[in-house]
Amino acid sequence: MPRKSTPITESPSYYDRLERMSTRELLKSINNEDKTVPLAIEKVIPKIEKLVNVIVRKMKTGGRLFYIGAGTSGRLGIVDASEIPPTYGMPHGRVIGLIAGGDKAIRKAVEHAEDDTKQAWKDLKKFKIGKNDVLIGIAASGRTPYVVGGLRDAQKNKVTTACITCNPKSEVAQFADYPIEVIVGPEFVTGSTRMKAGTAQKLVLNMISTTAMVKLGRVKGNKMVDMQLTNNKLISRGTRMIMEELGIDETKASALLNKFGSVRKVIQAATR
Repeated sequence: MPRKSTPITESPSYYDRLERMSTRELLKSINNEDKTVPLAIEKVIPKIEKLVNVIVRKMKTGGRLFYIGAGTSGRLGIVDASEIPPTYGMPHGRVIGLIAGGDKAIRKAVEHAEDDTKQAWKDLKKFKIGKNDVLIGIAASGRTPYVVGGLRDAQKNKVTTACITCNPKSEVAQFADYPIEVIVGPEFVTGSTRMKAGTAQKLVLNMISTTAMVKLGRVKGNKMVDMQLTNNKLISRGTRMIMEELGIDETKASALLNKFGSVRKVIQAATR
């Protein structure tokens, strides 16, 4: 039986004898590797663009965006999904992140949770995922069974699929209508994909969700006019936005924000 080749994300680090390095050497070496990540992402921007356009089109007609992943990949998807409602005022349930092993796996690894090829679809069916939704599988290795199975079953059920991976010609890409393969090379610590691969995934997720929210009208100029005012910092930010947009003082801006409850509503009321 032929031996499978080692995935790039599992290949030996370009660095060795890390324990002999000084703190400065370690930090500079990690930073040098991290610098390569945006350049790797730049190569796949056209593919990200196609995916974002599909997401926007489907979300405009009521569709949702789902992320599935295991370990670091799953946590990154959950972080991105959880930040959409407070940042852009998008209702909860429009962007959904799922992790192998369930919510308890967010803080602590759940043994063998990622090895079940059928569990992701079971998790997705609880949300009644359908043809109008988009599913992005996140897997640095490109072979995580939970993600591979979820994408495979989603495709069988006519759900639009995509993936974010850091290995070429991976299993997840086989079941992705829109594969995004960011090839960042070996990790500084061999196989530690929470490093460059995780950074790449986070940056791509930022790009996808932020661009989608802008295209869906959730940003005015460069401001988060639909953000939820859940703490004093955000209330102050909202007040400053109104001051800048309408050219009024802080007292008036604060009063208007308190009256209307959102930056967008204040601006709309003032510009009618």
